Amino acid sequence: MKLEYTDKQNAFRAEIRGWLDANVPKEPLKSFDTEEGFEQHRQWEKTLFEGRWSAVTWPQALGGRGADLIEWLIFEEEYWRAGAPLRVNQNGVFLLAPTLMEYGTEEQKKKFLPRMASGEDIWAQGWSEPGAGSDMAAIRSTAKVDGDEYVINGQKTWSTRAVYADWLFGLFRCEAGSQRHKGLCFILLPLDTPGITIRPIQQLNGLPGFAEIFFDDVRVPIANRIGGDGDGWSIAMATAGFERGLMLRSPGRFQRTAADLVKLYKKHEDRVAADPAIRDAVMRSWMDAEAYTLATYKTASSLMKGGKIGAEASTNKIFWSELDLLMHETAMSILGARAELLPHVPATSPLDQDLDQWLDAFLFAQAGPIYAGTNEIQRNIIAERMLGLPRA
Repeated sequence: MKLEYTDKQNAFRAEIRGWLDANVPKEPLKSFDTEEGFEQHRQWEKTLFEGRWSAVTWPQALGGRGADLIEWLIFEEEYWRAGAPLRVNQNGVFLLAPTLMEYGTEEQKKKFLPRMASGEDIWAQGWSEPGAGSDMAAIRSTAKVDGDEYVINGQKTWSTRAVYADWLFGLFRCEAGSQRHKGLCFILLPLDTPGITIRPIQQLNGLPGFAEIFFDDVRVPIANRIGGDGDGWSIAMATAGFERGLMLRSPGRFQRTAADLVKLYKKHEDRVAADPAIRDAVMRSWMDAEAYTLATYKTASSLMKGGKIGAEASTNKIFWSELDLLMHETAMSILGARAELLPHVPATSPLDQDLDQWLDAFLFAQAGPIYAGTNEIQRNIIAERMLGLPRA
């Protein structure tokens, strides 16, 4: 594959690089899994919006730049190169927004997208339930019609960003007696609606990155349903395709981590060079990050020519989640036993300075093979839909 950029693309790269160099906060923001850090990240989303960088692929009329997928990949490369803050509204901008653009009404797009792009509304995801995780078709939370409203009852769990978010997009059973993939609706609802109770769930690092959500006779306008009555499953699968495919995990994220891993290895080379397995893992990490980048450019080029992402999105999800694990496990091997120190433990030597950066990311990487559909489920999809193997 020969990867070359046009003059227009190079100019786009220079523009975003200049803006990021001038605007990225000089000091890291606090974690968006804290109340203070969440608001800091909301303000960063607003700053991005004011520069028209919060949603570069969106139409200009909705606050974007109308950028194509190659320009989006360039933006992501520069964003991660600059060490810019993580996106607290990625559920909205990268997952819900493409879904709204494909299935939403014009009124819904005008109502939700501008506030999403500006950070005024931060979105949480409400799919999983205690009995419906990887088997999402087992959803039992209900949405019953009463006049021009749905009355929602049930429970969601592992809802990302729900502790501090403003809105939720969720999947609910809206047809009484329906089973599995039928009779589901894709509904948007504000999290301050009466009848909603939110209980934080601690992550491995002790911060509330997720929440349980309980719905007790929660009333939501039917106008907040995306798509037709009972079309929720197909719409949710489109959203899952965005999650597993291009938008959620861009190559720039892994290129930056791979580059940092090489720097970490060189910094500690005198101590770890005797172990060829560590050196090989560093090399493998860098090569895999580059391979993922080239594969993603190829996919983006295909989409721009009218192609579609199908079951192969599952191969993407497996690859980037296991690459993330490899890179962070390798970093832990380089740092040695001290890598197990929690980030709040004061650094006592120069070797400890890397702990904050790598340990938290290592803990988060453990979730990669689970969220966006477990890798076991993705392998089943590959076996059945790509390879044509029979169901077990």
